[in-house]
Amino acid sequence: MKNKNKNAKIQSVEIKRYRWAIKMFVVSVCLSSIFSIISQSILSTLGVVVATILILLFIAISVIFDMIGIAVTSCEEEYFLKLIREKQPGAQVAQKLCQNSEKVCSFCADVVGDICGILSGAGGACIIMTLSKNISSPSITVLISTMVSSLIAGLIIFFKAIMKGRAIKNANHIILKIGRLIERLFVIKIK
Repeated sequence: MKNKNKNAKIQSVEIKRYRWAIKMFVVSVCLSSIFSIISQSILSTLGVVVATILILLFIAISVIFDMIGIAVTSCEEEYFLKLIREKQPGAQVAQKLCQNSEKVCSFCADVVGDICGILSGAGGACIIMTLSKNISSPSITVLISTMVSSLIAGLIIFFKAIMKGRAIKNANHIILKIGRLIERLFVIKIK
């Protein structure tokens, strides 16, 4: 009898994980389609300077959300429970984030972070097309394409590498700040 209950609980947890994964799949496909259409139509009409600024913005958002994803998996729930007893602002929200770290990490790092990374690449393609319009030499076009895509990838990897170490070391502090921000933005009243 105990084995049947244990197996039923395990199956229930597995079903919840698959539901979450399917939800994230649908959300990511929808968001990435919407943002890709918007970015392609906007970036293709903008100049190289404005497109570069938007790419840097996408990179920054990707890095910040990746940092949150790393921090939420590295934070300690006991820390927030202590802060809740001390009635620290944002502690309850931070504790909820910590309890749901798998979902928060998946949304932040995979959905938002990866979509921004893809949009950075799409922006790079728009810049390449703009720069290559007046160039007749295929080898120069390939060189421009390689340089732009390599620079974008390098910047993303560089900033994520820096932020991952900081996110792990300062996980509790970062998640508490995120908890406070969410609390302020959504005017969550703590009883």
